[in-house]
Amino acid sequence: MSIVALRRVTLIGSRGNKESVLAGLQALGVLHLIALRADAEPSPGAPGAGATRKALRYLLDCPVKRHQVPDDAQFDREAIVERALENQRASRDVEDSIDFTQRRLDDLEPWGDFEFPPLVELADHRLWFYEVPNYKRRQLAAVTLPWQEVHRDNRNSYVAVIARDEPSADAMPVPRTHTGSVPRPALRAALQSLNVRLDELAAEREALTRWIHRLHRDISRAEDAASLAQAQRITRDDDAVFAVQGWAPAPALPDIRALAEREGVALLDEPVAPEAEPPTLLANDERTAGGEEVVRFYQMPGYRSWDPSRVIFFSFAVFFAMILADAGYALVLAAVLLLASPRLARSRSGTRVRNMGYVLAGCAFVYGVLSGSYFGWSPPPQSWLGRLKLLDVNDFGQMMQLSVAVGLAHLIVANAIVAWHRRGRAAALAPLGWIVALVAGTLLYFEVPGATSGLALGLAAVVAFTDTRAIRRPLDLLWRAAGGLYGLTRVTKAFGDVLSYLRLFALGLASASLAVTFNQLAVEAAAAAPGLGVLLHALILVAGHALNFVLAVVSGVVHGLRLNVIEFYNWGISDEGYPFKPFAKTETGQWSN
Repeated sequence: MSIVALRRVTLIGSRGNKESVLAGLQALGVLHLIALRADAEPSPGAPGAGATRKALRYLLDCPVKRHQVPDDAQFDREAIVERALENQRASRDVEDSIDFTQRRLDDLEPWGDFEFPPLVELADHRLWFYEVPNYKRRQLAAVTLPWQEVHRDNRNSYVAVIARDEPSADAMPVPRTHTGSVPRPALRAALQSLNVRLDELAAEREALTRWIHRLHRDISRAEDAASLAQAQRITRDDDAVFAVQGWAPAPALPDIRALAEREGVALLDEPVAPEAEPPTLLANDERTAGGEEVVRFYQMPGYRSWDPSRVIFFSFAVFFAMILADAGYALVLAAVLLLASPRLARSRSGTRVRNMGYVLAGCAFVYGVLSGSYFGWSPPPQSWLGRLKLLDVNDFGQMMQLSVAVGLAHLIVANAIVAWHRRGRAAALAPLGWIVALVAGTLLYFEVPGATSGLALGLAAVVAFTDTRAIRRPLDLLWRAAGGLYGLTRVTKAFGDVLSYLRLFALGLASASLAVTFNQLAVEAAAAAPGLGVLLHALILVAGHALNFVLAVVSGVVHGLRLNVIEFYNWGISDEGYPFKPFAKTETGQWSN
């Protein structure tokens, strides 16, 4: 859990070696390039990259994939991409047509199989169709036009009217039903043809999947070429020499130095200057790197700040567990993750999210056992599961104290890490003052003697050390005092942020209450309707707990992240940075499904 130390690296060499040096740097993939030319135009990207990636996604989603063809002299990337995208468009059109045709068949089913006779046989009269609800059927007695009931079910009467022109709106109890002019036999034949066509398109798509690796390799090579061309545009060039500059991780310097010696170019290695703003490169253990994915998604800390990834990883797991608040739901989440594991394991970020998901499920299971909730069912107190129950989500006092304690600990951790990061400087006393103030404020609520003095001491440290500028003139003293007073305005924010963690109790209680409610409804339904009640009991349990599970998971993710990236970030991260983007090749080895 750290921000990798960077060095500013400059390579200077002969113009003749420029392409070779840049290719070597791209192969190393450890340098974040710095533009040495302000007039460099941005890279247009690889030609046709968008269409190729769209075709790749479509082929990768194919359920069945063919054996890959790594090399073929007759391979035409543009033709393959065009065929894949045309197949996608045609498949969507056919699927829409199948849905429409099936709906027409379902709509026409009550009318039976019929064909409209020629108008001459009906003396230029037409058939007009109406679906009359059974409660309006009595109104048909007042209809003066010739009509006939074709079919009746438990909801509607299906009536056909013969008339030269469409009857007026007040002639029938309901508006006319549009049946269309195509009879059901023709629709069934059309549906059969559409299904055959969809099978043909599916077979064509499956055949195209044999080119996935080749498409992936070609687009990667094209993007690498575009990236290399962009790097050539941002170097500083003279008649005889060129210079390329970038940020490099300190551990990568030996590899860059070896490249410079091999290519015969000069290497200048400089530390980060105080006024420089280098990118941020995070380094985390892959087992807990899911927190890094959250950090990257929300806000990258500045280079001179600290990496909150691991703290967010574990605190998010605790918050999620308190909101889910059920051991049964935690097991369901673990099962979902197991099913999705092969798909998530295809990428590095997916693997990190999967690992975080397992930790979330594990913490939620432990918390669910401690709160004694298993799909809303609580074990008897004398049972071994009942003896593991230490928390009661219905005990408002206990749960509110737990939520406030968790929030207080979270904010204390944020300020403690900031103080550690500022160690050796007077500025470290301001976050320490906030820690004292937060603890003293809590003790003051419980009327602990001496809490008032501690609160005053902590706030005094905040006022004195929030602004630590050097005092060289009287105005500096005034600005420093103003900065301290401005920092003191965060008192109300500290109070509000601590109380914000009460959402953990509220959402956990809502999840547990809904689970219990669905269980009670299922039992009442079973008792109210013997026989059929068993089915109702099962349906209510499955549908109710499925809905509650989804709501609890969404709430756990949204509010668990919110407490990290809003409350925690506001106290722990002050500088925003930008991510380290290595100049590297994207082409990988053989694709496999």
